[in-house]
Amino acid sequence: MSERTASEGANAKISATAGTAASIKGQDQRNLLILLFAGFVLSGIATTIVGPMLPVFIRRWSLDDGQAGLLSTIQFLAALAGTLASSAIASKAGYRPALVLGYALMGGGLAGLNTDTHRVALEATAAFGLGYGLITPGTNLFVAELGGTKSASLLSLLNFTWGAGAMACSPLIALALRHNFLPGMLNGLAIFGGFLTLGLLVTPFGAQQHQENAKTSEATRFGRGWMVFVALAALFFIYVGMENGIGIWAAEYAKRLVSGITGVTTLAPMFFYAGLTLGRISAPLALRRVSERKIVLGALTLAAAGIALLIASTSLNLALSAVFLAGLGCASVYPVYIAWFSRWYGPRGKRIGGILFALASLGGSAGPGAVGFISKHAGSLRAGLLAPLAAAIAMIAIVVSLRKQTAA
Repeated sequence: MSERTASEGANAKISATAGTAASIKGQDQRNLLILLFAGFVLSGIATTIVGPMLPVFIRRWSLDDGQAGLLSTIQFLAALAGTLASSAIASKAGYRPALVLGYALMGGGLAGLNTDTHRVALEATAAFGLGYGLITPGTNLFVAELGGTKSASLLSLLNFTWGAGAMACSPLIALALRHNFLPGMLNGLAIFGGFLTLGLLVTPFGAQQHQENAKTSEATRFGRGWMVFVALAALFFIYVGMENGIGIWAAEYAKRLVSGITGVTTLAPMFFYAGLTLGRISAPLALRRVSERKIVLGALTLAAAGIALLIASTSLNLALSAVFLAGLGCASVYPVYIAWFSRWYGPRGKRIGGILFALASLGGSAGPGAVGFISKHAGSLRAGLLAPLAAAIAMIAIVVSLRKQTAA
């Protein structure tokens, strides 16, 4: 599905929702959604680009697993700072300033990623990580406001475009490496970021608000408990750590199975994000028939099974199948978490959402780092992948416990 088709599908859902932002109408709304959805394609590429390039970095600078994990750690620590800044900016000046700055940093960071100097690569990674952190909360929360009671479906479509970018990242890197065109590809992505920056500068955002209906108001009462907030915080932290723990290390795991870098091993993260993307484009259909809680529990069970199969795999084909299943299991989880938060906390989400998205960024830093740490000390990347498996099991337990405290 193209970015325009995804955007038009989102518009259809918005038009049927009573909680739309009334100040954004007609062509302005379509233009804004096109930019937001297209921006998430670039965000998907930037967020996952370290994974397929990790074997190249390891070979270029002779890094051990702990040092290799530092790249993703820096990326998501920078994203943590961006997320906190985004929340503060949005509460005072709306969503636009953080989005504009975020895409400018993302483009600049991607342009500087191809370097012969390890330090410069770390700085470039921090730049696009900061950009990712600045754009993620505002985009998700603004789209959730537009979606109202159907926010889980609309957020799945939004995050489908993120998955499309993430899925495209590995083949783009493989193609660029094969034809010695990596600098040109990265510069092209930087130009794309520049176009998004300019587009968001001139497109009207209108007044950002969240209109609550009876269902939202009822759900908000449940959201005020501190135990619910702690549970959501844990889910945000653990989920992103699990997703990145798999996506970042998939290419390196595949390389070790066949004892060398090949075109297929470089593409290994693509299989994970292909599962993620397929699941997200299918999620709106599933959400019409099955409750969000059942969707999440089933998805997490599938993710755990995929990770367990990956750990047990002894061939590249089996590993790629396992990575795909893990991605399929991850697909609908995060959009539903965001929808729950937006529904339960209503207008307060803009003020306190930065905390949850900051924890998600922290999880994105901790997850791949934990895999690398365990792998280094256990002497086995298989052992390192026990970390995302434990994360999936922990989230199942938390979601089950939430049933006693909320009516999701």
